[in-house]
Amino acid sequence: MSATIPKYCKTLVKNTCHNGHPDLVPAGKYERNACQHGTEGIEIKASRHGSGWQGHNAEDTWLMVFVFDANSARDASQGIDSKPFRFLKVVGGQLAKSDWAFSGRSATSPRTIMASVTRTGFEKMEANWICRVESE
Repeated sequence: MSATIPKYCKTLVKNTCHNGHPDLVPAGKYERNACQHGTEGIEIKASRHGSGWQGHNAEDTWLMVFVFDANSARDASQGIDSKPFRFLKVVGGQLAKSDWAFSGRSATSPRTIMASVTRTGFEKMEANWICRVESE
C-alpha cells in the first residue's frame, strides 16, 4: 500500500528511510522523502482482525488500517479450503497518545513492547471509515 497509494495521491510518497515512520509522508516534506521518525504522514497497518490493532509506539499519528480476510499459512495443514484474498474494510484516523495503551510484557520477555489502539482510537477510526465490504 505504501508504494501503490502514492500512484493515485501525488501529495504523498513512500518514506524511503528503511523502517522509517510513518510509512507515507508528504511529498517533499523531508529530504529525499526519508525520515526515521517524522511527525507528518500516515502509518499503515494490515490486519486479519477487525479491532485490537497494535504498533510499537503510543504516539500522535495518522493511522490507516487495512482489514483483510485470507487463508493463513497453517490452513492447508488443517484441511481448511483455500479462499480468495479480500479486503473487508479500510479505516483511518488521527490518533493521540491517549488513544493507545501499552501491552504488558514480562521483565524477561525478549519481545518488543507493543501499544494497542484503545476503544477511543478504534471509535475515531471507525467513524472515519474509508471503505467497507457489506456483510454477507
